[in-house]
Amino acid sequence: MTSASLPRVNVVGLGKLGAPLAAVLASRGFSVIGLDVNKTLVDALNAGKMPIVEPQLNELIAANRERLKATMDANEAVQNSEASFVIVPTPSDSTGFFSNRFVLQAMETLGKALRNKTGYHMVVITSTVMPGSTGSEIKAALEAASGRKIGPDLGLCYNPEFIALGSVVRDMLYPDSILVGESDPKAGDMLAGIYLQMCERKPPVQRMNWISAELTKISVNTYVTTKISYANMLADICDRLPGADVDVVTKALGADTRIGAKYLKGAMGYGGPCFPRDNVAFAALARKLGARADVAEATDRINNYQVDRLTGLVSKFAKAGTRIALLGLSYKPQTPVVEESHSVKLAERLADAGYIVTVHDPLAQDAALAVLGDKVVGASSLESAVRDADLLIVGTGWPEYKEIDPAWLKRDGEKLTVLDLWRTLPADRFEDVADVLYLGSGR
Repeated sequence: MTSASLPRVNVVGLGKLGAPLAAVLASRGFSVIGLDVNKTLVDALNAGKMPIVEPQLNELIAANRERLKATMDANEAVQNSEASFVIVPTPSDSTGFFSNRFVLQAMETLGKALRNKTGYHMVVITSTVMPGSTGSEIKAALEAASGRKIGPDLGLCYNPEFIALGSVVRDMLYPDSILVGESDPKAGDMLAGIYLQMCERKPPVQRMNWISAELTKISVNTYVTTKISYANMLADICDRLPGADVDVVTKALGADTRIGAKYLKGAMGYGGPCFPRDNVAFAALARKLGARADVAEATDRINNYQVDRLTGLVSKFAKAGTRIALLGLSYKPQTPVVEESHSVKLAERLADAGYIVTVHDPLAQDAALAVLGDKVVGASSLESAVRDADLLIVGTGWPEYKEIDPAWLKRDGEKLTVLDLWRTLPADRFEDVADVLYLGSGR
């Protein structure tokens, strides 16, 4: 396809996922207009640089500015596009369900703009929603606001992304597959065509109705968290079996094609803005339907237990009052996000237990300190954090930590104990100055 023949696209919501989606689409030849109520984000995209920390994002924006702009005017966005991708927050409510309030606001905004437009338009819900949402209140809100019915002139698809912060651009360009919940074949064909142009490779496109797609999205994340918690359960068992090694066990498990190696690593619990809440929402949905979700509930319990487990592990090596340096606060490397971060939870728990905790992170230190307050001390540098510690914990596997100078760990008379929760540090590089311990190593 030439750029002239590609459908024009607008992206509603220019946050951590919407801005990368807009940039990736523009980089693949689409004419893209971003729509947001936040003037700061709109102005930033138009200026060519977003205030969002995500690898490759601003490079793509800078390289494709002729096809990429932003506006706060929904009429402008709709008139200059044939497809709208809605990627706004769906925060969890007190029941564990996802709230659609921002999606419904977007439906009203887009719907009103569609009243002034002739011709076909497709609306794509990219935000994660609860099963049953698209076909009920989202569809009803779009039809009411637009004065149109879903059909020949108006398509509606559910199309969530399977991405992780810190690798959003790469994940969008190289997905394992594309999930399309379609109102009808016309909408599904158009959306599949957009993705086959957008992705670097041609991934399989899974096409189905709305509710099956909604359930698939939440099921994928729930299944992945089950694998993570299973590996962490194994690591806990291996720590209590002298000579056992969780890496050896999980490597053998992952070699079985019925299981697979991805996400099968005994380490810390999972965190971030998606995995924890998706698992809770899945269990809440099952309970509402009168079904059993024992596996999802056990997965969540095992994950929450990991902070207790690690706190207990620290107590075996250090008494209250010990100076502890905790390296890594983001829930994973390459992102400043600390939402549901087990490193932050561990820092708070250790501080409450009477340890003197210094924290460091290449990107997330300020965000973590905003959560932890004066319970901990922010390190002025990586070197100072390491040199002043009586016990060192590596809580997030940032590549920078592999380059720690062994001289910083040297202590008079004895080796420094290092609890490396993600196997980040090469133990042999530090063997003269530190005793580097990995989770699940039978020690």
